Amino acid sequence: MAAPRRSLSPGRRAWLRFRANRRGYLSLWIFALVFGASLAAELLSNDRPIVASYEGQLYWPLWRQYPETAFGGDFRTATDYLDPFIRERLSADGNWALYPPNPYRFDTINYFAPSPNPAPPSSTNLLGTDDQGRDVLARLLYGFRISVLFGMALTAIGVAFGIAAGAVQGYFGGRVDLALQRLTEIWGSIPELYLLLILASIFEPSIWILLAILSLFSWMGLSDYVRAEFLRNRQLEYVTAARALGLSSLQVIGRHVLPNSLTPVIAFLPFRMSAAIVALTSLDFLGLGVPPSTPSLGELLAQGKANLDAWWISLGTFGVLVGTLMLLIFVGEALRDALDTRRG
Repeated sequence: MAAPRRSLSPGRRAWLRFRANRRGYLSLWIFALVFGASLAAELLSNDRPIVASYEGQLYWPLWRQYPETAFGGDFRTATDYLDPFIRERLSADGNWALYPPNPYRFDTINYFAPSPNPAPPSSTNLLGTDDQGRDVLARLLYGFRISVLFGMALTAIGVAFGIAAGAVQGYFGGRVDLALQRLTEIWGSIPELYLLLILASIFEPSIWILLAILSLFSWMGLSDYVRAEFLRNRQLEYVTAARALGLSSLQVIGRHVLPNSLTPVIAFLPFRMSAAIVALTSLDFLGLGVPPSTPSLGELLAQGKANLDAWWISLGTFGVLVGTLMLLIFVGEALRDALDTRRG
């Protein structure tokens, strides 16, 4: 007699459907690897050695600042490890230094570059330099990290507020739903760009201010889907049974209705994250985003627009931005298909 077939849980079936979508599954791995590399940007792209040995003593320049006199220099100022004299001292008489693969930070200006800025790609700067002499590869790596972290933060805040607003509207319905819908319509009619322009003229540009402003509007699109799911699920038998057993509204929402209403939330996460990255890039391109010294994909696009002959700035930034959005879209499509219970 054959052994009974073990049934799979809905979550396991969704994971298997997601893995069956090779494009989405591979995109998730690629995005995770690139994002993980950007989190270690200080180890991959930095103008300080990770560790150095000078005259038998170990130094850790990546985590501690040393004066130039520690390596045989004449001044007690911070050491410039790109200085040919310092590099010669760290490589002579048994001394050594372990540099990151790309020896530039996002704000490093290479004063010893052989070409005027913006310089084209070379063995010194693999993707060239911008109009201030900063390495484009380093700014892309650090800018990608800021963009993704900003997208994650904005998505998390929007999802939290969207779920809360949609759950209250959909579960209680009636006058509560009607009143909150009217308030949502009024709030959504506020011109977001004008509000950004006004606040940008009052406060100093900051990524935290930008995150706070965009969070005020990022929840509205998701709350409608959560509201619709709650309106449908609150009429089902298991919710009625939970109420009859004496569970409070908060317990019914948390234990029964919410877990069965998260399908659109999960499916839309990559799309909302890509929209947040595009929003930050667009505002930085217009000069309304992060401060100018902060590495940003939008700031690099603005530099490419101002320096049309420096094609490497626009090309590299465009490639990173398009590649990131494509990966997120592929992951979102795979999630949407995986959560579709009509699929086998």
